[in-house]
Amino acid sequence: MTIQEIKNRFGIIGSSPSLDRAIDIAAQVASTDLSVLITGESGSGKEVFPQIIHTLGARKHGPYIAVNCGAIPEGTIDSELFGHEKGSFTGAHEARKGYFEVANGGTIFLDEVAEMPMATQARLLRVLESGEFIKVGASKVLKTDVRVVAATNVNIPQAIEKNKFREDLYYRLNTVPIAVPPLRERKQDIFLLMRKFAADFAAKYRMPVIKLTPDAEQVLVNYYWQGNVRQLKNITEQISVIERKREIDAETLVRYLPDMPSTSSNLPMVLKGEHTGSDFSERDLLYKVLFDMKRDLSELKKLVVNIIQHDGHLPAGFAGENERYLQQIYSEVNQPGMSETAIIQNIPKPSAQPTVQQPITLPVEESLSLEEREIELINKALEKSKGKRKNAARELGISERTLYRKINEYNIKK
Repeated sequence: MTIQEIKNRFGIIGSSPSLDRAIDIAAQVASTDLSVLITGESGSGKEVFPQIIHTLGARKHGPYIAVNCGAIPEGTIDSELFGHEKGSFTGAHEARKGYFEVANGGTIFLDEVAEMPMATQARLLRVLESGEFIKVGASKVLKTDVRVVAATNVNIPQAIEKNKFREDLYYRLNTVPIAVPPLRERKQDIFLLMRKFAADFAAKYRMPVIKLTPDAEQVLVNYYWQGNVRQLKNITEQISVIERKREIDAETLVRYLPDMPSTSSNLPMVLKGEHTGSDFSERDLLYKVLFDMKRDLSELKKLVVNIIQHDGHLPAGFAGENERYLQQIYSEVNQPGMSETAIIQNIPKPSAQPTVQQPITLPVEESLSLEEREIELINKALEKSKGKRKNAARELGISERTLYRKINEYNIKK
C-alpha cells in the first residue's frame, strides 16, 4: 500500500516530507512485532499511527485497545492494565480482566506512557520482555501475546534524568521510533487542513463554507499553532459557528488566535512552545532588553550631539575629570560634516591615570544576565501596576500564567 493510499484510508491530510516519513516507517514496521514509540506534541495526530500499524499488520483481525495512561488514577492503573482478583482491594467485588489479557493476540496502544507510575513501568517492562504478568492480588503468572505501541509528548530522556521514567523501559519501547512533526513544521498543510475542517463543519451545521481572504491565509500559515491540528480544528469550528460573514479576513481571524498581536504591529510575535517544558516568554523579555539598550544608545548619541550644538557647554552635574573627559570628546569629534555614528565611533577612551584629587567616575558595567533583566522588568511592571499581576502581565506582553510561573521561579516577593 502506497503512502497516498494510507492517507486516503485513514483520512490523513498533508504532503510534508516529515509527515510522509512517519507514515512510511509505520507502514514498514506494521508487519513485525517490534515495539514502537511515537513522539510528538499534543494535538499533532499521534493516535492515527497505532491504527496504521495495527490495520496493516498480521494482528489486524485481533483486538485493538487504546489506553490513555494519563487519565487513569495511579491507584487503579495496575488493575486496569493487568486485572485483579476478587477481594484484592476495597471495591473489588469480582475478578476482572486487564487490558493486556483482553488484547491477547492483538495490539495495545499506550498513550501518554510517560505519565505511568514507576511501579507500573516495572510491570510493563516484564510484559515487554517475557509476555508475563500477574493480576493485582493474585500469585499466578499469566501469559499474553500483545503488540505494544506507545506514544508520548514528553521528552523522555529528560524524564529519565529526573528519575520519572525507567531508562530500560525507554530502550525497550523505543525499538522503532516514529516522530510526528508539529503543525508549524508542515506549513504547506495548514491551509489544506483548515479547508477540510471548514467543509466538514459546514456539512455538520448545514451552513455555507467559510473562506479566507489572502491576508487571512498568510496569518493562518505563519501562526505558531501550539495546539497543532487539534487547535486548528477547534478554531475552524468556532469561526464556522460564530461568524455571520462567510469570508474571513485577517482582522477577524486574529481574534480567534491566542496571544496573536494585531496585524498592524511590526514587533515579533510572542510564541509559546512545550517540547522543552517552557514557553517563549524569555524571547519577549529579551526583545524588551534589546529595545532598552537601543534607547540608551540613542540617548548617548543625543547627549554628545547636544554638547556639540551648544558650543561644548555641559549639562549641570558634570565636574572634574568627567567635565574634562567630555570636553575632550567635544574637541576631538566636533568636525564639520561628521555624522552621529562617526561621532560615537570617535569617542576617545578616558585617561587610564586620573588625578587623585578628582577621580574619574565611570559607569558600572551593566549585567548582561537575561535572568536579572527579567527580574528587573517584572519588578518594574509590578510596581507600575501597584501589585496587580493581571495588569503587570499585560504590560510585559506575556500571559498571566507565565507571570505567575516567573514570580515563583525567581522568588519575587510582591
